[in-house]
Amino acid sequence: MKFRFNFQRHVTQGMLRNSYDRRTMVVGAIQGGIGVLLATRLGYLSILQNEKYKLESESNRVNLSLIPPRRGWILDRHGTPLASNRADFRVDVIPERMATPHETIAQLGELLTLSPVDLQDLRDKIDSAHGFTPVEVASGLPWEQFAAVSVRLPELPGVVTQHGYSRSYPNGPSVAHLIGYVGAASAEDYEKDRNPLLITPGFKVGKDGLEKAFEAKLRGIPGARRSEVTAGGKVVRDLETREDVPGNPVKLTIDGPLQDFAARRIGLESGSVVVIDCLTGGILALCSMPAFDPNSFVNGIGRLEWKMLNEDDHIPLLNKAVRGLYPPGSTMKPMGTLALQLNGVSPDERVSCPGGYRLGNRFFRCDAVHGSVDMRAAIEHSCNTYFWSMSHRIGYEAFAPVARMFGLGQEFDLPGTSQRYGTIPDAAWKMKRFNQAWTDADSLNASIGQGYVSVSPLQLAVMVSRIASGRPLMPSLLLGQPMPDGPALPFTPEQFAVTREGMFRVVNGSGTAGRSRLDLGGIQMAGKTGTAQVAKLVSRGSVGTWKTRDHALFICYAPTDRPRYAMAVVIEHGTFGARAAAPIAKDVMTFLFDPAKAWDSLLKLEQSWGGTAQERLDARYNSFVSQYGVSAPKVSQEATKDGDAAADGPADEPQAVQTVVQNVDAPEPLPTVSPPPPPPAAPGPAPSASPSLTPATPR
Repeated sequence: MKFRFNFQRHVTQGMLRNSYDRRTMVVGAIQGGIGVLLATRLGYLSILQNEKYKLESESNRVNLSLIPPRRGWILDRHGTPLASNRADFRVDVIPERMATPHETIAQLGELLTLSPVDLQDLRDKIDSAHGFTPVEVASGLPWEQFAAVSVRLPELPGVVTQHGYSRSYPNGPSVAHLIGYVGAASAEDYEKDRNPLLITPGFKVGKDGLEKAFEAKLRGIPGARRSEVTAGGKVVRDLETREDVPGNPVKLTIDGPLQDFAARRIGLESGSVVVIDCLTGGILALCSMPAFDPNSFVNGIGRLEWKMLNEDDHIPLLNKAVRGLYPPGSTMKPMGTLALQLNGVSPDERVSCPGGYRLGNRFFRCDAVHGSVDMRAAIEHSCNTYFWSMSHRIGYEAFAPVARMFGLGQEFDLPGTSQRYGTIPDAAWKMKRFNQAWTDADSLNASIGQGYVSVSPLQLAVMVSRIASGRPLMPSLLLGQPMPDGPALPFTPEQFAVTREGMFRVVNGSGTAGRSRLDLGGIQMAGKTGTAQVAKLVSRGSVGTWKTRDHALFICYAPTDRPRYAMAVVIEHGTFGARAAAPIAKDVMTFLFDPAKAWDSLLKLEQSWGGTAQERLDARYNSFVSQYGVSAPKVSQEATKDGDAAADGPADEPQAVQTVVQNVDAPEPLPTVSPPPPPPAAPGPAPSASPSLTPATPR
């Protein structure tokens, strides 16, 4: 028999009470610790982090936005604006913030009555935008359209309305190449400078010309606006505004009315006019036409306008005044007479011109049979034979250094011009370029501004200003900041007088520009015509296609007794200097002394041309809209990047052609990246090419 015993612990009331008290203490301790932690955290947030969360709270309630600064004005010498700002209403979009881009664009198109072409251009701009970079939809809006968009902002995320300022160019195409234009900052701009101002709606940076060169001075300091907003971002009221500080103005030596007149006087031609003050070296006009409307580039150029500009064989995107290179032709002869005098040739020594010059087995033809001519008559009648004879006797080595003294083949310290300085060749240059020795035929061609010689219209203007003044003037663009003269010119007043007398006879004697003499009651002009062949000699004058016709050049100064203004005019494919370039120079010079008379003449001409340059540009654009609609190809990002295309034009290089120096000055090839065939070693003319109007390796 087995017995089981069940021993159980006896729990008393006291024991239960003690156990409860212990648990209560543990739980209480834990709760107390948590309370202390919470209190500590609360104290930390409310005391130590007070400023931080106060700022964030304020940020939720208040929106701080930058106000783009007004750009400084660009003024002419009289204080008249060439680039200013106009107050307007603008609508922008920020692509990253657009919830439904297609619907938003369509709604904006209805509200702002945008055409299909405008909508297409807007889509292109949005596609090429980066991040939060704003894209301008429209500017200069009437109040009704601006208000219609503003009241619908809650329904249009990513759309920004703003009352601000837009860049304006009152003279349009007349100053396009000189002033340049502005545009929205690119992604590359923002990568270089992480300034939030660059992605502020309405802010623009300089993209070309003086706008780009003086960006730091013109930009100004942005303002700021504090506004109370709802949780959805709707503005309740403006709290505080700090005004922007406008950029500093830039004052130029340019004479605004003269710039506008000269640009418009070029008319339907393709060319340039450069006018220099013979007292200070200040540039009074720097024109290249045809041109583009810089106001169009401010908002980003569209497909049709880009197509119109890019396909124009007159190359309106190229600043021909500083980047166009041309054989100077006979305009180089006045400088040549100074080179000859410096090397001991008497101005009275005569050379017989039988209608040309024989070099070896080749006969180089002159314009005419001039008979016996001295130095003055050689300039007056533009006798090639005289200069061929002298250059063969003295050597071309006497010409090249003097050409450089007068600014040919040189680059000048001028902001925003992006110059090309061409070529003043010599034996060392040819050996380096072609690995060939200099020949007598090269000397003959170069002595009359042909062969490998290429210069810009700006250089021609500098050359004639130095001939007229007798001083080594340096051109300048900033008013009140003239450039110091260069090294003294080694010529006597008597030597200058010989050259000036020859140039005087060109216009006022029996020379080649007699029809362009001034009719201003005692004010006379001296000058020199030039005609430069650009293709194989087949015919003269206006026969043949436009691109095969000769270039027309003219250099001049006035008054002849006290030279004040020097000028160079180059008309591409203008046939003859006396026919195309000299009449333009006459009218521009007339404007300097009698503006009313000059304007009367120009306004009559513009009626036959189809209106002003701006009116003709607008009419051509409207024609493109009617012809192509929305079928034009998209503008590539590379083509418009920072205005490179606008500064350089098409990238095609000229092709070399064979020619014989006959009747007129026949140019030879300009050195380019892909060199043309080298000239023959035997005496005779070398290959010829049209002047380079596109980017090429200098020298």
